[in-house]
Amino acid sequence: MAETKYGKRIFTEINRPDRELVEKFRGIPSSNISDMMNRMFNMYGDLRCYTKGANMVGTALTVHVAEGDNALLHLAMDLAKPGDVIVLDGSGCMSRALCGEIMFNYAKSKGIAGFVLDGCIRDADALDDLGFPVYAKGITPQGPWKIGYGEINVPIACCGQVVFPGDIIVGDPDGIVVIRPDMAEEVLAAVGPKFAGEQKTLSNYANGIYPDRAKHEAAYRKTVTDSGCTIFNEAWK
Repeated sequence: MAETKYGKRIFTEINRPDRELVEKFRGIPSSNISDMMNRMFNMYGDLRCYTKGANMVGTALTVHVAEGDNALLHLAMDLAKPGDVIVLDGSGCMSRALCGEIMFNYAKSKGIAGFVLDGCIRDADALDDLGFPVYAKGITPQGPWKIGYGEINVPIACCGQVVFPGDIIVGDPDGIVVIRPDMAEEVLAAVGPKFAGEQKTLSNYANGIYPDRAKHEAAYRKTVTDSGCTIFNEAWK
């Protein structure tokens, strides 16, 4: 019986959103964006950022590989345009590294914005000074297979999120959030006031100003009493 084409497809083109739109997300914390998207579009917390101080914004080039096989990741780096983030579904394989120092440097030299890998890396210490954003689930010295099955630029699942080619990817030390291009303007309109408000609050706290302390306590007293807690205005005996 002949196999289908599925699982062996490579699409070389991506419908990328305007770069100016993508760059509007730079510097906005992933946590703020996630909050304004009802905390539904961030990747799982077991995805670790291996680049100190990572500040990554770009458009998704998606890759789906067989477990432990990095042949399509190599090809994806060649297909990528400056500003692309390679987002890879490696089925969470922890036994083989999909990339290391040589590939990190090659990707950076091409202007690739970063890697997000549902799988492992090696040579993690090379990222200390390279400044190339890499997110992965773990580290192992064991290298990959190079068989070549998989797909490029199709919808994938990566660490709990569906990612489409051309999605906007924002990453920082907290993790990764995924934004559909058709959601971007609405998300920006919502997250701008959220970010500005948090910056004002932090500035107030740094200067010993607590304008909403009574309101804060009243709100959380209500939350806990509504849940059934009893507050005793006395010392425990």
